[in-house]
Amino acid sequence: MRYADGARAAAPRTVWNMTAHDAGSHGTTLLSTIMPDRRFPFPKSLYAVEDALRFFVKHKPNAKVLDFFSGSGTTAHAVMRLNRQDDGRRQCISITNNEVAAEEQAALRKSGLRPGDPDWEQWGICDYITKPRIKAAITGKTPEGKAIDGDYKFTDEFPMAEGFEENAEFFTLTYETPVAVHHNLAFQRIAPLLWMRAGAEGSRIDELPERGWAVADTYGLLVDLDRSAEFCDAVHAHAGLRIAYIVTDDDRRFQSVARRLPDSVEPIRLYESYLSNFRFSMGR
Repeated sequence: MRYADGARAAAPRTVWNMTAHDAGSHGTTLLSTIMPDRRFPFPKSLYAVEDALRFFVKHKPNAKVLDFFSGSGTTAHAVMRLNRQDDGRRQCISITNNEVAAEEQAALRKSGLRPGDPDWEQWGICDYITKPRIKAAITGKTPEGKAIDGDYKFTDEFPMAEGFEENAEFFTLTYETPVAVHHNLAFQRIAPLLWMRAGAEGSRIDELPERGWAVADTYGLLVDLDRSAEFCDAVHAHAGLRIAYIVTDDDRRFQSVARRLPDSVEPIRLYESYLSNFRFSMGR
C-alpha cells in the first residue's frame, strides 16, 4: 500500500522489547487463564508492571503502592509477586469504579435495569474483574473454584495454583450525611477508614465499644471521655499504637486527653476532619 505522496505504508512495530513485557501473552492471555470466561480490554503484562515496581520498591519491603486506576488489578497482582520473592510486606491500595461497558449497558437497560441494581452492578469492572482477579491470584483458583492452570514465568517460576500468602479486603465507597456522622450513627461505615488511616494492619474496631473505649493493634478509640483515664493507661501499655481517635466536640477536653498520651501516638479528633471536608466539598 502507498500513500498519495508515494510513501510506503508499514505495519506498526511493537514497543515491547522484552518477551516478559508483551501485553498479549502476559496480560490478555494470562488474565484468560486466571478467569477463563471473563474478558478485559488491553490488560498490562503482569511482568512489565512487576519490573516497573521493582525499580522503586525493591529495597522497600514495607512500601505502600497506590493504584488509582486499578482496572484488572495487575498492580496488586505484581505486588504479591514482589512480596513472595523477598518475604516483603508491601501493601497495594487499588481503587476503581464499577463502570459497566457501554454495549452491556444498552442490553441491561432493555431489561429494565439501572445503575445500583444488583443485577447491573455484578457486571461492573470492580465486581466482575478486579475483585475476582485479586481473589483468584491469592487463592490459586478461578472464580468457578477450579485450580488455575499454568505457571508464573521469569523472575519467579511456580504454579499459579499455589496462590500467594496474602490478605485482601474490599470496600465500597459511600457518602454519609454529616448529621449521622456528627451524632456517631455511622461508625460501622467509617470504621474501615480509621483502620486504614492507622496503617491498615492488624485488628480493627468495627463496633462502638460498650465500655466507652477500645484499643486495636495500631490505634485506639475513645468515645466516652469520662473513661479517658482508663483509655490513656491502655494506650501507654500497648506498644505499637500510632493513632488515638477521640470522639468529642469539645476542643478543650480533646486537648486534655491528647496531653496525656505518649508522644509517639497521634491524637485525632472525630469527627471534625470528616465534617470539615464535607463542608468544603459542598462549597460551604
